[in-house]
Amino acid sequence: MTDTGEDAGDTLRIERDGAVLRVTFNRPARRNAMTWAMYDGLMDACTRVEDDPEIRVLVLRGAGGEAFVAGTDIEQFGEFVGGAAGVEYERRMSSMLDRLAGVRVPTVAVVTGYCIGAGLALAASCDLRIASHGSRFGVPIARTVGNCLSAATVALLVDHLGPGRTLDLLLRARLLDTDEAAAAGFLTEVCAQDEVDATANALVERLLGHAPLTMWAAKEAVRRIRMARVPDDSDLIHRVYDSADFRAGVRAFVAKERPTWTGR
Repeated sequence: MTDTGEDAGDTLRIERDGAVLRVTFNRPARRNAMTWAMYDGLMDACTRVEDDPEIRVLVLRGAGGEAFVAGTDIEQFGEFVGGAAGVEYERRMSSMLDRLAGVRVPTVAVVTGYCIGAGLALAASCDLRIASHGSRFGVPIARTVGNCLSAATVALLVDHLGPGRTLDLLLRARLLDTDEAAAAGFLTEVCAQDEVDATANALVERLLGHAPLTMWAAKEAVRRIRMARVPDDSDLIHRVYDSADFRAGVRAFVAKERPTWTGR
């Protein structure tokens, strides 16, 4: 029996399916790019998990098959004024990602298509990841918008991919395919697109049969180890988001033009 709960309008679906809470990012025409309301809705879903002891697994996926999440909706960055806005945004993102990582139940990201920027961070904040062949993973901001990641988000990627591969993604602004992501240990399983539902359901059923406190202790230990070594990065974020390059990058992205970087 499926019980449909509150959501962020039509752009986020939250459904209770027995002991599983399923969250679907539902902006397929925009490759499920995240709005502030969608982030708030995801945090509401995390709260719902914490408040309901009968929920045993949280599953995230994107609608439409073309993308899991293709980042934060860049048009929202047009509201930013100065570096302080960037610091606030990255702090908010770090807090939300840590909230997702800290949810008491196992979390599963089901990826079909693009898993980019904030989408990669959301998937990395989940405990397990399933992807269909042909999916792509990366943070190509060095050639698109010209912003930066918080140290907490970089630490999340380093934990999953290692420092060398993380720098390769960020500096070359390239995307990993499913084979590379699986070889890095980022993906739990890779399957054909028409097998995604069956693969995800089999994984969820296995998790439902395991000891909840044992799984919670394991994932919480990993989260605490990562967060214990995250340094202050306000100066880095402020400088990048306060730059002319960032403002030009946002304008160019929205206009679908190629930005010209100046290093200022």
